[in-house]
Amino acid sequence: MTSCFFFCPPACATGNSSESSVRFLANYTSSLKCNTRQPQFEKLVHLIEPNDTLIVTKLDRFARNTREALNLIDDLLKEKIMIKVLSLGTIDNTPIDNTPIGRMIVRTLLSVAEMERDMIIERTQAGKIFARQHNPNYKEGRPKRKKDSRNMAIFEYSNSHTVKEAAKAFNISPRTVQHIKKLFR
Repeated sequence: MTSCFFFCPPACATGNSSESSVRFLANYTSSLKCNTRQPQFEKLVHLIEPNDTLIVTKLDRFARNTREALNLIDDLLKEKIMIKVLSLGTIDNTPIDNTPIGRMIVRTLLSVAEMERDMIIERTQAGKIFARQHNPNYKEGRPKRKKDSRNMAIFEYSNSHTVKEAAKAFNISPRTVQHIKKLFR
């Protein structure tokens, strides 16, 4: 799953600037594979300056857990950085967000986001257990590519054409053509 973090200077947030001032960093790391912040997000945190706006797609993509998110929100707010969550709204140093009630709302929303993430993981694991118990042929992950006639045709075609041409001819992605070429080497 891809998570997006947008960096937006103040002029961009109000719509008064050109698109060239918008910075976009994408996170391609699975949220399950590591316990620390993503490298692209770390890069973004070092780029962002006071009075800038950080736009995040969803609150549960902002941090791994509630504690990490609260620490990050506090650090960013101390630096006078506004945080916009597309599915929620704006978190900044306005009087409403800087009150005990405002902080409680942020904590509650972060806790709900963490709970949702944990529930997704739980349901996924339960589904895998059920599949293992009820399907003797169950295997995790994608099935291995086979050396069938279709893949052989793609391989032979790709030997005399470019990867892009082969992908277009067989209506598949160039990456799939590369995988098939690797399969037959």
